[in-house]
Amino acid sequence: MSSSSPEKQIDELYKLIENIGTAMLTTRRQDGKLVSRPMSTQKRHPVADLWFVTDIESHKLDELEHDSHVNLGYFHSWEWVSVSGTARISQDRTQIRELYQSDWKTWFGSIDDVRDGGPNDPRFALILVDADSVTYMKRDKSKPAVLFEVAKAYITGDRPDLGKPQTVNLASR
Repeated sequence: MSSSSPEKQIDELYKLIENIGTAMLTTRRQDGKLVSRPMSTQKRHPVADLWFVTDIESHKLDELEHDSHVNLGYFHSWEWVSVSGTARISQDRTQIRELYQSDWKTWFGSIDDVRDGGPNDPRFALILVDADSVTYMKRDKSKPAVLFEVAKAYITGDRPDLGKPQTVNLASR
């Protein structure tokens, strides 16, 4: 990510995570312990930098009410992205219906005529994350070159050269 406008930086963030899809969302429980769980990153929308759908009965909503700071971790093929930010919870029914995707039904299923995994299911809540900073490492070598670097490091005892971590501060937007 360059030192370009925040909008361009968010564009670049989505390019980094587009082939990953699943984030490990980390929240803090009331006892101070950290908890991570996989969450499916939803399609980009101006509602937030990143957003997720969840069940209103989920413990993560209690955790977010207590402490809204979150971390999202992504990893794929020797590339990784760590997003620190602040989460908001939305139960805005109009917004949920607007953003609804049919694949949500897979994770919620049908319990009865009201809680059916459809766009009006009252169980849906949105977790809206505004990013403060992004740290990432984009692989600057081909996969075979990365494997060579790892093998070389194993033999020589040196660290493999897989790329240089980068950090972008978005908090000042």
